[in-house]
Amino acid sequence: MFNLEEPEFWVAVGLVILIGILIKAKAPGLAAQALDARGIKIQAELDEALRLRQEAQDLLAAIKTQREEAEHLAAEMMASAQAEATRFAAEAKVKLEEQIKRRQALAERKIALAQSQAEAEVKAAAGELAAQIAESVLAARVAGLKSDPLIDLAVEKMGDKLQ
Repeated sequence: MFNLEEPEFWVAVGLVILIGILIKAKAPGLAAQALDARGIKIQAELDEALRLRQEAQDLLAAIKTQREEAEHLAAEMMASAQAEATRFAAEAKVKLEEQIKRRQALAERKIALAQSQAEAEVKAAAGELAAQIAESVLAARVAGLKSDPLIDLAVEKMGDKLQ
């Protein structure tokens, strides 16, 4: 049954002795403690990973909220800028129209002034020309006569009055 010359027998005896020594030295308890410590460490790392994941999700949600607020603010700013640009354009158009009206009125006044000056100059020139024509007509009339009948008549009347 047991053959002491068989190597398998001695291997089995050595294994039983080794297991006995390990049990006597409380090796299974140490192995269980090591496994428990390793399990606790792994559990702590898992808990830390879950906490970090939750923080990352919270941070992502906060960033998304901030981005949405920034986009909303940018849209409001863009709408405000467009409204202000439209208002500025309308004000500029009104100011331009007013300036055009003022310049048109100024031009009309200048034209009216120039026209009245031209009329005055034409009247003055016409008066001067009429005076020159009258002078030349009278000079031609007087030159044709040796004496002016009007002057002769005036001289006679004066003579009568002086006597």
